[in-house]
Amino acid sequence: MSRPTLELTTPRLTLVPVTLETIDAEIADRPRLGKLLGADVPPDWPPPLNDASTMRWTRENLVANPDNRGWGTWYFILRRDDGPPILIGGGGFKGKFVAAGTCEVGYSIMETHQRRGYASEAVAALAAWAFSHPEIERVVAQTLPELTPSIRVLEKNGFVRVPEGFEEGAIMFELKRPR
Repeated sequence: MSRPTLELTTPRLTLVPVTLETIDAEIADRPRLGKLLGADVPPDWPPPLNDASTMRWTRENLVANPDNRGWGTWYFILRRDDGPPILIGGGGFKGKFVAAGTCEVGYSIMETHQRRGYASEAVAALAAWAFSHPEIERVVAQTLPELTPSIRVLEKNGFVRVPEGFEEGAIMFELKRPR
């Protein structure tokens, strides 16, 4: 089986949307996930703040919204000159809309690959993809106030803090459609 045809490419990463086939492999057969993605899967996969419950949510979201291609979770694959591609993180959207004209993005990078700009690169690609859909007017993201590196990812991408938020204890940032 080959990777899905929808991909986003950045200078160092390939972003691939999760499918039912890949999430099932992620849950139960990591070597198969690697084959499906054409990438090495680290033995300590998944990245921080991702666990069995987020994998179940991803799978349930795919089943409930089969036509929302790209509006769920994406895998972040690092292309390497010195070896095969490697799965280094994931992120994406909580569906097409969390409010009218608004989608929410999230992201997580394996600890061994943090602080190298990969999250910033992935978020930039995801936001650009979201804005390629004319109905999206803003992209929001939530993080915890103590996650300074996560806040920096958002700020590097032009997100600004806004007073409202969806989750208790989280702070929210937004990026409005470029005019």
